[in-house]
Amino acid sequence: MNRLAPAPHVPMTASRNVLTPDALTMMDVIARTGSFAAAARELGKVPSALTYNVRQLEDALDVLLFDRRSRQAKLTAAGEELLHEGRRLLEQIDAVANRVKRVATGWETQLTVAIDGVISRPTVFELCEAFFALQGDGENGEPGAKGPGTRLRLRTEVLAGTWEALASGVADVAIGVGVGRDYAPPAGIQVKPLGDMEFVFAVAPHHPLAHAPEPLNEDELVRHRAVAVADSAQRMAPITVNLLPGQDVFTVASTQAKIEAQIRGLGCGYVPEPLARHHIEAGRLVVKTTQRGPTVGRLGYAWRAASGGAQPTGLALRWWLEQLESPTTRRALLERHAGMPSGDS
Repeated sequence: MNRLAPAPHVPMTASRNVLTPDALTMMDVIARTGSFAAAARELGKVPSALTYNVRQLEDALDVLLFDRRSRQAKLTAAGEELLHEGRRLLEQIDAVANRVKRVATGWETQLTVAIDGVISRPTVFELCEAFFALQGDGENGEPGAKGPGTRLRLRTEVLAGTWEALASGVADVAIGVGVGRDYAPPAGIQVKPLGDMEFVFAVAPHHPLAHAPEPLNEDELVRHRAVAVADSAQRMAPITVNLLPGQDVFTVASTQAKIEAQIRGLGCGYVPEPLARHHIEAGRLVVKTTQRGPTVGRLGYAWRAASGGAQPTGLALRWWLEQLESPTTRRALLERHAGMPSGDS
């Protein structure tokens, strides 16, 4: 009896051997930079070596990851799937490493707090002062020494970037994450409400819209440049809010820069009312009503849950979460912006 030869297959062990963090990072960099040459520069390799590594990965998986007919590094469907799953695996690896460090010691070696750009920086620094003033185990390990011995790191993020910092394990706690129907927290993340923040439409007194009849409709708004803050997410899908199709956009890096741009008449747009309040009161910004009306952002704070829903093991993380339980602290994080400079400091 004639038999068909079995189809060649890639052993599972071979696939596991090639799907290393370095290989997944390589795919991420190629996709992000858009070319093998740019990715090679960022990774410190020559392009030929990078091309060879990609071919090794394709041979081991028995798939084509990049369309060779394209001049740029265009992913195939298989490549897109590997990129998506690879990014998720890298985030999980980072998160596991951070969790292991927290389990090993009482006070974390380092605690990273990701803060959305709309959160009150004066209040955050007051919390940092209180944290550093704690009595705990100092760097020499002696009980009662000044400070907990935990290095504190702050990160300013925007929109989905705040979620991404937490989900990837880069941050231990995130303050100012968007919550509500439009936001689904990643698996294993605990979220609690921080409060609501009102966003008002504002322009400079010398902007053409400052004297336009109200309420402003979308046909009027689309003719004027909008100022937008760039989402800081690198891997997660970025979030775009309050922009109209076909509208010219001036993109800046922070909420403070957006307010500064609008004070200078470089564009228009919605701004967080607490951050812009002293500029509005001083007449540097004029609030205009729109057909859409003011918008309200629902914000929260989030952290990665311990296994089984237990209390966070790290003492530094536990301290920060205890501070955020205070309604006074939560309100201050949303409201206390008076006296802040309009630009980045």
